[in-house]
Amino acid sequence: MSCAHLHQLSRIPSPRLSQSVHREECTQCFDNQDLPEGIDVCLSCFNGGCVGDDATRRHAQLHYGKLGHPFSLNVRRKLKPNSKRVSQAGPPLKKLAIVEEREEDKYEFMTTLRCWACYGEGGRLLPEESHHPEVKRLSTDVMGAMSSARQSEIKAWEEEITPCTHTTTLQPQGVHVLESGVAHCSKCDLKDNLWMCLTCGALGCGRSQYGGVGGNSHGLAHNQETGHPVAVKLGTITPEGNADIFCYACGDSKLDSDLARHLSAFGINIATQTKTEKSMTELQIEQNLKFDFSLTGEDGKALEPVFGPGLTGLSNLGNSCYMASTLQSVFALPAFRTYYLPSFLTHARTCPEQLPASCIDCQMRKMADGLLSGRYSHPRSHFSSHAAGAPVDVVEPMTMDADPLVHLSSTSAPAPVFQEGIKPTMFKSLIGKGHEEFSTMKQQDAEEFFAHLLKVLRQQAKKRAGASEPGPQPADVFRFGMEQRLQCMQCRGVRYRVDEHDDLSAGVPALEAGRDAEGKVLYQRVKLRECVGDVMGEHAVEYTCPRCEVGVVAQTRARFATFPDVLVVHAKKFQLVSWVPTKLDIPVDLPDEDVLVLDEYIASGLQPDETPLPDETEAPSLPTFNAAALAALEGMGFPTVRCQKALLATGNSDAEAAMEWLFGHMEDPDIDDPIVLSKSAGTRVSGPEPSAEQVAMMEDMGFTTAQARKALRETSNNPERAIEWLFSHPDDTGLDDAPGPAPASAQSPKIHGSTTLPAKYRLKAFISHKGPSVHSGHYVAHIRTETGGGAEEGWVLFNDEKVVKAERESVRELKALAYLYLFEKV
Repeated sequence: MSCAHLHQLSRIPSPRLSQSVHREECTQCFDNQDLPEGIDVCLSCFNGGCVGDDATRRHAQLHYGKLGHPFSLNVRRKLKPNSKRVSQAGPPLKKLAIVEEREEDKYEFMTTLRCWACYGEGGRLLPEESHHPEVKRLSTDVMGAMSSARQSEIKAWEEEITPCTHTTTLQPQGVHVLESGVAHCSKCDLKDNLWMCLTCGALGCGRSQYGGVGGNSHGLAHNQETGHPVAVKLGTITPEGNADIFCYACGDSKLDSDLARHLSAFGINIATQTKTEKSMTELQIEQNLKFDFSLTGEDGKALEPVFGPGLTGLSNLGNSCYMASTLQSVFALPAFRTYYLPSFLTHARTCPEQLPASCIDCQMRKMADGLLSGRYSHPRSHFSSHAAGAPVDVVEPMTMDADPLVHLSSTSAPAPVFQEGIKPTMFKSLIGKGHEEFSTMKQQDAEEFFAHLLKVLRQQAKKRAGASEPGPQPADVFRFGMEQRLQCMQCRGVRYRVDEHDDLSAGVPALEAGRDAEGKVLYQRVKLRECVGDVMGEHAVEYTCPRCEVGVVAQTRARFATFPDVLVVHAKKFQLVSWVPTKLDIPVDLPDEDVLVLDEYIASGLQPDETPLPDETEAPSLPTFNAAALAALEGMGFPTVRCQKALLATGNSDAEAAMEWLFGHMEDPDIDDPIVLSKSAGTRVSGPEPSAEQVAMMEDMGFTTAQARKALRETSNNPERAIEWLFSHPDDTGLDDAPGPAPASAQSPKIHGSTTLPAKYRLKAFISHKGPSVHSGHYVAHIRTETGGGAEEGWVLFNDEKVVKAERESVRELKALAYLYLFEKV
């Protein structure tokens, strides 16, 4: 019988270019188009829903029940017989060497129209209507549209690079003319990894790169000597106008839209150039591919893969291991498991959001189901996508080249079969939306992502609660209060403030112990208790005492006002080298049995014999204005007060930006009024961005990164005044969206955590990093599971999609070199 609703198809528009078409995977679970039942794509909103035989799921049917969209396109995918992966010699292909392989060449796609209005239960598949003109139109357009997963994956192979003021205003002087074939660094004999200054044409070698690419940083030295901001890497120039361009003033890769003209000033015809060296992107991808954590035991045998609930891997999307390690660690905690997994089914029915792909709550529950249910944790078959519930006994053996990270012993033992891993593409796209760093596919800092994840979850909780106060959230288990005590060493007056933190950032001292055979610096072992003790220790700072009214030396000290349920310790093992945070492999020894006791660090508050310092009532003073920028503006004839206002509004550093602001505010009625900085209003003086060293110094005193940055900006990067500012603004969290000071009658904000003793913690998980910088290399997580006969036997290594029993020696070594530690209160 023909469907009575087909005439409605003509009113359904095809997907727009900007629309996400979720045809590869369900938006509420990780069931995908490779399953026998496939995925249904709603033809009204292009949501993807599963239609499997599990009656408790069937998210496509649930979508129809909530929104009433009558038609969907069922999409199934099957690997073509001749598309089996073949063995290939040599190293894996690099990012820019990969030739795009079309999906239609590898897979056979089957599409069928489904009408949900015909039958309430499961809808009705209409294979007989495949030749209907409207069905053909919609099917062709849906399958031809870029899928949501593909839109995200494309970013994994691209880095968004934009022009800057320095590349757009370049004026090449053409002092040097490059002679082909004889080019070398102007300060050494290196002929590779050369960067040419686009102002004067001087050649300088770059930094030493992973993989044996030499460099002595003479290009950077030239910039420091001359101030010339922009350089191009020779050997990366293509006839199409592409090349590696680096702006030292901005500290980042940039785009030179007029590169051909700029190069011609030095006798370089861009049309004749041939790419002969790897770009910075290729070098980074190669580095990340080769960084590996050993998957073999002490006896040389491959570690045993494990499968089951809570043992599901996450596929690497390209520089996403920082996210995978963090997610595995937080979902190993009971607070996250019990909050998100039991409500997985009920939330799908009650969520008010029309599109689950845009809902943080939906995606967190989807992640919980994917990681914890065990539904997707099974050995993969040869070159197939994960399939929920696939029988284990059909798994084919893998070849060595199918996985470059597999390590085998010298025997002929077969390679272990790992999982396919679930792809967190949808989650990553949503959690990073609008963020300058996490929206890209660059490698990121795991600790920074951890903080961002908690921020997003709390924002979502506030959004969900509306005007009400959000109830208990899983992210609350990390919160604790840190008491900061400051004492003037002249009048002995004291001041206290309590800040809320999610982790304890502990500096690790770098004490050299010699060098190994390859010349690599070795460091002395450090005890974690000593690192924590240093955070809690007394530190001398310069301070303007409001009672003494002179500059004095003050002492600061930190203590736990409350203890968290889960203590995250961030081991800061890096130093700045040429403006780049370089990680140091400093071994940190944990206490016996991985148990940390912190009772001695509980806060005491104001004591009876202590006298509090008076409140500061004086109005804040104006910052020190950028003298060169102010003079340039005054030289153009602008009144001083206007120049000062313009500099305050544009960062107090750039005369050009300030001038543009002035031209846009000439008609403001208060443009010539005196500048008034209201202390009660918390007026922000947007000074230059504070240096990493200044921020780190204040972090070592127990303040958060946000608080340190804001205090320094508010005080023109004066550390002494910044400390004074922090103790004068005890309720300021440092976040841009932080509310102003509460009225005196308002209650103090609740500080999470507990004062119950003993404050005894046992290590639950740790995240390790391998590589020269926290923004490159590779992250993995080790998690202590409840299974296993002993402490070491209970450790599992999560290395992207590879989930294996952790070997005793590996746990011992990597624990000492970990970057983040998660301790549970016991």
